[in-house]
Amino acid sequence: MRWWLISVLHLLRCVRLRSCTKRGRSRLPLWLRELWAYMKLLVWSLYFNSLTDSDVVFDSVFEPVFWTVDYITRWFGLVFVCLVVILTSSILLIAYTILLPMVFHTYSTAWIAWHVCYGHWNLVMIVFHYYKATKTSPGYPPTVKNDIPFVSVCKRCIIPKPARTHHCGICNRCILKMDHHCPWLNNCVGQFNHRYFFSFCVFMTLGCAYCSISGRNLFLDAYNALERFKHLDVEKQGIPVTGMGLLLGILLSGQTKDPTPVPPYTFKDRMIHKSIIYMWVLTSTVAVALGALTIWHAVLIARGETSIEKHINGKETERLAKQGKVYRNPHNHGRLNNWKMFFGVEKTSHWVTRVLLPSVHAPHSDGLTWDLPVKKEMIPV
Repeated sequence: MRWWLISVLHLLRCVRLRSCTKRGRSRLPLWLRELWAYMKLLVWSLYFNSLTDSDVVFDSVFEPVFWTVDYITRWFGLVFVCLVVILTSSILLIAYTILLPMVFHTYSTAWIAWHVCYGHWNLVMIVFHYYKATKTSPGYPPTVKNDIPFVSVCKRCIIPKPARTHHCGICNRCILKMDHHCPWLNNCVGQFNHRYFFSFCVFMTLGCAYCSISGRNLFLDAYNALERFKHLDVEKQGIPVTGMGLLLGILLSGQTKDPTPVPPYTFKDRMIHKSIIYMWVLTSTVAVALGALTIWHAVLIARGETSIEKHINGKETERLAKQGKVYRNPHNHGRLNNWKMFFGVEKTSHWVTRVLLPSVHAPHSDGLTWDLPVKKEMIPV
């Protein structure tokens, strides 16, 4: 601390001497000029090195706020993972206890074989890729430089950052080829688990769409049954039903002036119908929402980009466009080659063994060095 005080006193003395030389040109009192010079000195002392700027000062001031948000997000990641497990388990419980016995009693042998085979294949792919996406490390750069090319130094980790590496505030680490931090996985999506994440999204979307399409008629029957017996319950309690309510009740129940006896509507029947409605609504909602996210990531993969690089390349494209130049993504190998590199497909059979079946093969790159098809070009228009 002593050397710091000596340097501050020396700077303050220099400022006083400079203010004395300008005394004749300034009409402000000497004490006010000295106070102003001292305040400027305090502000300058914040810039302790050449890397410090206003952004660093802003981050330092709001660091407690950022830390609180990151901590809450990290804690909620466990909640989201439990929520995924609970909701998926509830759908499986309904499928095995209600739908599967119904399939065995009503469907033909061919349709039974189709539903059993496809449903269990889809389930295995979902469980496998979700587990691997949550448990696989996204990849971290080495803490020391080992003859590895790097493009910058992380301001928080103070370690070299290879190309396509970004810092995650929630994980508090640099991530190789970082795409985003996914709270539903409680993990970052990076170089070594990006394929697992995308495959999980694809197969979860297919599974939800499969349940929604195949269960549409069951949903309509369950909904109509609830409405029909709700109308009968109202009549049993002696509450008059008129107008559109009476017409809807007649259409749904199929009854006329001489109603035939209907079997009692038990609590078990009500729970079965509500479970079918719950399953259809949940799977349809997830199929639409997750399907949109899956399409978005598919577009990025086809372009050889990540979610972060999408914004970076967009800004770079706009900047070079003002100069009359065109920016080319240096990691774009073409659509088909981008897909092959993403899934690790090296021969035709890998489309089955590595894409349509569970596989733990390593990705194409180690996340530290990249094969560039073209150099980062700035081509005049």
